[in-house]
Amino acid sequence: QVQLVESGGGLVQAGGSLRLSCAASGRTFSSLVMGWFRQAPGKEREFVAVISWSGISTYYSDSVKGRFTISRDNAKNSVSLQMNSLKPEDTAVYYCAASDLRTTGGWNYYASSPKYNSWGQGTQVTVAS
Repeated sequence: QVQLVESGGGLVQAGGSLRLSCAASGRTFSSLVMGWFRQAPGKEREFVAVISWSGISTYYSDSVKGRFTISRDNAKNSVSLQMNSLKPEDTAVYYCAASDLRTTGGWNYYASSPKYNSWGQGTQVTVAS
């Protein structure tokens, strides 16, 4: 099991930027696939982005592609989500998640929340119009 703690959420104007961070502890971070999900009020949890254990491969939802960037620092046991050109529809609680599963398929395998076995507590992002 790995413990995850998100930070960096807040209130921002539309068109602005925020950087979320997730600190991990408890097991070998570099062996984990890391993802970000979000959940808006009254909606289901939604996949945002995933990054491979090495950081070489990334995959994004269509709704954030070109605006958000996921990255990781295995030396610091952390993963980040840089969010640019924010829109009011990006308002949600953002969750960091870890997966120790492996697939021979594409990275969209990790776009499903049941593929993750550790979750952070979430951080609120509010984008004002």
